[in-house]
Amino acid sequence: MSESIKKTLSSKLEVLEAMPNHPAVQALQRWNSEAWVDARFDRGEMTLTVAPESILEAAAAVQAAGYNFFEDMTAVDWFPSSPRFQLSYHILSHKLLERIRLRVLLEETDPAVESITSIWPAANFFEREVFDLFGIRFEGHPNLRRIMMPEDWQGHPLRKDYPVEGYR
Repeated sequence: MSESIKKTLSSKLEVLEAMPNHPAVQALQRWNSEAWVDARFDRGEMTLTVAPESILEAAAAVQAAGYNFFEDMTAVDWFPSSPRFQLSYHILSHKLLERIRLRVLLEETDPAVESITSIWPAANFFEREVFDLFGIRFEGHPNLRRIMMPEDWQGHPLRKDYPVEGYR
């Protein structure tokens, strides 16, 4: 790996210039160069920020590029910052022996994004967990309901504005 790639590449333009042959970068460039809004390469891992309305197509594009294994998905609440929520999808390529992260940023007013369960069925329970604990909706999910908290639970306990002792 060249010295320029070993350092942190912290913008889409830097990544495009330094890594034009990276399989995920090529796949997203071929699919829709405007749909991914930022990129970062740090500590040997690529993070591609995708527009919320494009996550399903971006997932399909990286899957077609050889990223065959959906590892994990999580959310972060950046309250009081805007955009408030961040979704991180961790995806692995066994053939390429590398991992990428697709990242989506969501506003507080309507935290919803399309489900990727049609691309990777393994996302099912991860999306349900994020829905339950953060209140982010996944449109088109086959069974979006609480998975950890009781059905009648009020609120979403991993939001930073959730009361420490719960609602009373």
